[in-house]
Amino acid sequence: MTFAQSGLTRRQFSVGLVSLATATATRAMSETALPAIDTHAHVFRRGLKLAPGRRYAPDYDAPLSLYLEQLDYNGITNGVLVQPSFLGTDNSYLVECLKQTSARLRGIAVVDPNVSTEELRELDRAGVIGIRLNLVGRLLPDLAASEWRGLLANVKAMGWQVEIQRNASDLAALAPQLLDHGVTVVLDHYALPDPKLGVADPGFQSVLKLGATKNVWVKISAPYRNGPASESFANEAYPLLRNAYGLDRLLWGSDWPHTQFEATQSYAKNREFLDTLIVNKSERAQVLASPRQLFRF
Repeated sequence: MTFAQSGLTRRQFSVGLVSLATATATRAMSETALPAIDTHAHVFRRGLKLAPGRRYAPDYDAPLSLYLEQLDYNGITNGVLVQPSFLGTDNSYLVECLKQTSARLRGIAVVDPNVSTEELRELDRAGVIGIRLNLVGRLLPDLAASEWRGLLANVKAMGWQVEIQRNASDLAALAPQLLDHGVTVVLDHYALPDPKLGVADPGFQSVLKLGATKNVWVKISAPYRNGPASESFANEAYPLLRNAYGLDRLLWGSDWPHTQFEATQSYAKNREFLDTLIVNKSERAQVLASPRQLFRF
């Protein structure tokens, strides 16, 4: 696929393509025989049915072929496709992409609480291994309601995870409710503390305590979604998360194609930041490999 065919603007990916051209496809694997897994990326194209009430929708394509190129250029063996919020509960494009990759990728779907058990099983057969609750700007769900109890019971029975995107102050209360249902919980993007407070956010401090449950994982992904001092925040947050959760419950994600941050971000830039965030090669390799069982690779 050519640059023009990808639908992405030259400004959005010029920085990334320069870095990608000099990257080696075996960088991560040269450090260890373990897999290197990207646990957070999105694929989409213009023309797909958009969800009503969406907060945002991109005006470009982020096709599967271009995402696979990012993996190859950056030495990443496997990836996880997360259903974008602007596509709602129509997971058909996600499923279509998963079926093309011979189990190299896994998926996180967005579903209606009243979804049928058979539909969940169909998603499972396609390579979906969890559901996403993108609750930014939305009311918190009543997890005690019958439809949520039924959905979470199915999620538990299938061994799926529940991935949540929400600010840390709400996660501190919401995550324990999910744990009470016996499901595995994954928190997006450093758990999104208040950007003004960073690691001092009481919500973030409460999220650190969830590490003791051993059933919560945190994605060290998209630091730029945590305010303008993103890199310094990540450097402060990482050792706290490592100590609270352990390396086996931290997950790296590229957040490709960095929706709403395309002009300043690229896949290579985010992969390279991981090298500065986790300087120790063995430790970094362990974080890149830790999603292996959780995502059924």
